[in-house]
Amino acid sequence: MVGFFVAMYYVYILYSEKLDRNYVGTTDDVTKRLVEHNNGIYQEAFTTKGIPWISKWKYKCVSSAHAYAFEAFIKRMKSSDLINRLVNDPQMAESISNKLLA
Repeated sequence: MVGFFVAMYYVYILYSEKLDRNYVGTTDDVTKRLVEHNNGIYQEAFTTKGIPWISKWKYKCVSSAHAYAFEAFIKRMKSSDLINRLVNDPQMAESISNKLLA
């Protein structure tokens, strides 16, 4: 039997107390990505200004396309209220996810 690996994709939200701002991203490894943000690996990136970042929220998506669509939706809303509601209400993420998949 031949096995195969299915990568999981996540949308995540980080928070910088220094900037009092959130950052929304997509990755297949949330822990590794947080380390990259906090180590300033990408010197030109916005996130280097906000180190240290803390993880506020993550949501597992069914595919990379789903994760990117969810990320784009959050960014398009430009709403800290939406971000706070996602962090505090898991059902809201499910609702948005289902609409994006429809």
